[in-house]
Amino acid sequence: MPEFLWRKAQPSDLTKVEGLLTAAHLPLEGVRDHLAHFWLVFDGQTLIACAGIEPYGEVGLLRSVAVDQSHRGEGLGQALVNRVLQESAAGGMKQVALLTTTAAEYFPRWGFQVVGREDLPDSLHQSAEFQGACPDSAVALLLELA
Repeated sequence: MPEFLWRKAQPSDLTKVEGLLTAAHLPLEGVRDHLAHFWLVFDGQTLIACAGIEPYGEVGLLRSVAVDQSHRGEGLGQALVNRVLQESAAGGMKQVALLTTTAAEYFPRWGFQVVGREDLPDSLHQSAEFQGACPDSAVALLLELA
């Protein structure tokens, strides 16, 4: 993998993150509120990948995993998810959930299991993704962290 700059998001990154998410057809609601919990990957000054977690106590909502079209297939998405999950476990999270309309088959490689939305921890229901940013047809997945 080429040398890219990896770092946590800063407030000045919001516009770039929103641009990448818009291009990937992912929701923007709640990004501003949780931007500090996003990991970003840059190629020079260009944001090429991101992933975020919304912390709700011992539960996290994985969101906004996106890789620019020109860098797909390079392992960036997988590396970002690994980093976010490792950081979540180190921070004391016990579970990580996500909602997806397009990538349900991507996440089981980490141990995520498809569950009913009603089976997800109640604390996640305050997230913008549950408040309507993700459609009711989105697949819910849950991971128990070791």
